[in-house]
Amino acid sequence: MSTATPPNRLQQLIYAKDGSLTRDLLLHPGEYGLGKVPAGSKPNATTTAVCGFCSTGCGLELHMKDGQAVNLSPAVDWPVNLGMACPKGWESLTVLKANDRATQPMLKGADGKLAPVSWDDAMKTFCDRFKAIQAEHGNDSVAFLSTGQIATEEMFFLGSLAKFGMGMLHGDGNTRQCMATAVVSYKESFGFDAPPFTYADFEESDVLVFVGSNLCIAHPIMWERVLRNPHDPKIIVIDPRRTETAVAATHHLPLRPKTDMALLYTIANVLIEKGWIEQSYIDAHTNGFDQFKEHVASYKLEDSLTNCGLEPSAVMEVIQAIHDGKRVSFWWTMGVNQSHQGVRTAQAIINLALMTGNIGRPGTGANSITGQCNAMGSRLFSNTTNLLGGHDFTKEEHRQKIADILDIPVGNIPTENSWSYDAIMEGIRRGEIRGLWVIATNPAHSWIHQKEAKETLEKLDFLVVQDMYHSTETAVMADLLLPAAGWGEKEGTFINSERRFGLHKKVVPAPGEALADFQIFRLVSHYWGCDSMCEDWKTPEDVFQVMKKCSAGQPCEITGIRDYRMLDDARGVQWPTKQEDSSGDDWMPEQQRRLFEDGQYFHPDGKARFIFEQPEAPGEVPDDAFPLRLLTGRGTAAQWHTQTKTSKSAVLRTLYSTTLLVDIHPQDADALMIEPHDWVKIQSARGEIRARANVTSSVQPGHVFLPMHNEVTNQLTYPQFDAYSRQPSYKNAAVRIVKSV
Repeated sequence: MSTATPPNRLQQLIYAKDGSLTRDLLLHPGEYGLGKVPAGSKPNATTTAVCGFCSTGCGLELHMKDGQAVNLSPAVDWPVNLGMACPKGWESLTVLKANDRATQPMLKGADGKLAPVSWDDAMKTFCDRFKAIQAEHGNDSVAFLSTGQIATEEMFFLGSLAKFGMGMLHGDGNTRQCMATAVVSYKESFGFDAPPFTYADFEESDVLVFVGSNLCIAHPIMWERVLRNPHDPKIIVIDPRRTETAVAATHHLPLRPKTDMALLYTIANVLIEKGWIEQSYIDAHTNGFDQFKEHVASYKLEDSLTNCGLEPSAVMEVIQAIHDGKRVSFWWTMGVNQSHQGVRTAQAIINLALMTGNIGRPGTGANSITGQCNAMGSRLFSNTTNLLGGHDFTKEEHRQKIADILDIPVGNIPTENSWSYDAIMEGIRRGEIRGLWVIATNPAHSWIHQKEAKETLEKLDFLVVQDMYHSTETAVMADLLLPAAGWGEKEGTFINSERRFGLHKKVVPAPGEALADFQIFRLVSHYWGCDSMCEDWKTPEDVFQVMKKCSAGQPCEITGIRDYRMLDDARGVQWPTKQEDSSGDDWMPEQQRRLFEDGQYFHPDGKARFIFEQPEAPGEVPDDAFPLRLLTGRGTAAQWHTQTKTSKSAVLRTLYSTTLLVDIHPQDADALMIEPHDWVKIQSARGEIRARANVTSSVQPGHVFLPMHNEVTNQLTYPQFDAYSRQPSYKNAAVRIVKSV
């Protein structure tokens, strides 16, 4: 008989053969086509919803247990992601459980601290304070800043309530920070804000040109679609940094920052000189080519080194690849949009697609990739700088159409456009805007020149912040905090980069007293006394049906989408989808559709326009005092914007450095006697921050790089704006680095 000492209680626990922890980890058949799942989260139903992080618009399979989501996996039948998901998508439910969720209304007291109040008190205070400001300073003294993060129906409700019910003129969204450049570019070139592509083009191109786009990190599932391309495509990356996407490219042009326009004009000129253009397409479907040809004639290949810092031979290889390609697609994101000349740079890309006939066909297009999950919803339906449905505030017939649909006096609709985001901030500084309503965005973190932004918000008489979390940099400054439900806790639609409406659903309850933004807007309309306009808007789907009416006759028409059930069954529907195109109750639109297949654009003459301009240097360039150029951008696939959500996930936090790292070239590090991982100070004319040095050749000598997500990065950025889109130029500032102790 053994005389071994019996195991103690701790050993019994660690080596237990059975028990609740063991059973939770044991995998069981999940059914519903899910494979195996942990026993503790085995579902008894499933449903699908579109993801709420970026603009890709992936479909997620939500695992339901007794009416609530307990897990998720990527939907294999969703035409966007085809069964794939990035780390953020996998963690979509986790970030809802954070302990800093806003769970009840909070009002700042005489002691300067936020304290809980009832929804009744919150709404009375909201209306009384805003009305008092308007009574003293005029209706235009109150404004709102919206977002690309809430449902399209909520944007529609907010914009209608604020402008037609509360009498506001000025309201913009954080979409101004990511997509305004693309909006203006498309409007001027095509006649409407109309990204022409479908994600199938990633797989159908034989040449893909990425300008200022680190697709691999910023939009991982789109990059997966590129990797599925069976045509052994040439991948061309135009970017100052050797990004993850550039590493995987067949050609990388590491141009000098802010010389994109000069490079694109050089490419255009060589194509013209060699006759490598589609003259028949140009003649039939465009205007302004002769003037464009004359404009780019001075951009010679041999000047590439002087103009852009690129060897002419490397540029010529790219030009040859574009010429040899049968299906060439051009893609851009924030490296173009967030620039002092972003609109004209984007149009230089559009011009290349037009002149080579690479548009309207599979695998082609001049394609802007959106940032936020619903930035396109904001662009078309938020009622900020466009009237609902892509209409125009300055056109009488457009105002009358919307007034008739909403059954309101046409006089309730402003006859002029709102100020843009930067003008609203400037209006606050001048004392012309005294009250501000901020919904699902975080300007105290994300606005360019952060110190000035915080000083600006402090000037307000009354700041209302409506957010999921009470801990954001803007929420802690609020006079009134309204707790909002997040993705998964409410329903509505998002519109992704390829113009696809996708449905998201309520699958878990919101915490505490938090309400869906939709319901908060219903409360405001009631307490303000303007709910006659929206008395029938009891659910988001009610508003969706009104959105359809507002879209009728517009390029973004969605009258053919019957209801939410159709969106669910179809796994999303791209606009345009017209009612007259449908046939029968079981009709479903094609899953993949692109614009301009017929060569018809949205200008009155049906033609696209070549638009161009002389490049100009940015407003701030390195000098003796600040000799380095700061670039900013996406850090990792596990981070998102101001990290309001992604920082709440332990899994996502393990996928990136929680210490701020600044990329610096070995040559600059040697000159400054900086070793890898040394603490350094990065200083600009606007501020100073600390980071650890990441010595890497991914940046060029004279450049440094910081991730946009960190809360201190925008202390350094230089506040310059594109003249046409008013989008901030986040990706250029002069800095110096000194070793820290």
